[in-house]
Amino acid sequence: MRIVEKPWGHEEIWAETDRYVGKILYIRAGNRLSLQYHEKKDETVRVMQGSLLLTTSDSSGGISTRVMQAGESFHVTPGTIHRFGAGEHSVVLAEVSTTELNDVVRIEDDYDR
Repeated sequence: MRIVEKPWGHEEIWAETDRYVGKILYIRAGNRLSLQYHEKKDETVRVMQGSLLLTTSDSSGGISTRVMQAGESFHVTPGTIHRFGAGEHSVVLAEVSTTELNDVVRIEDDYDR
């Protein structure tokens, strides 16, 4: 297992092969990831703990945010603009994705990355 520190919390990479990656994301209360998309990476997340603030684009290019609860899943296809965030409580996500871990195109970032 490998831990990757992030400004919003950290990731635990628990599975990594040449075909897929499994991670647990820990998002601290009041923090969020970049508003981003992936050119190749395909991922599915499942909320394990807390309430996830999920921001996504729709087919018309609009951006909306909804709340996902523990047990709910979301599939992020390449090109989908998205952001994961935590409100007043921390959030834990399970993520399974293809292997393109550095395929992140940031649109907005709270941490100036």
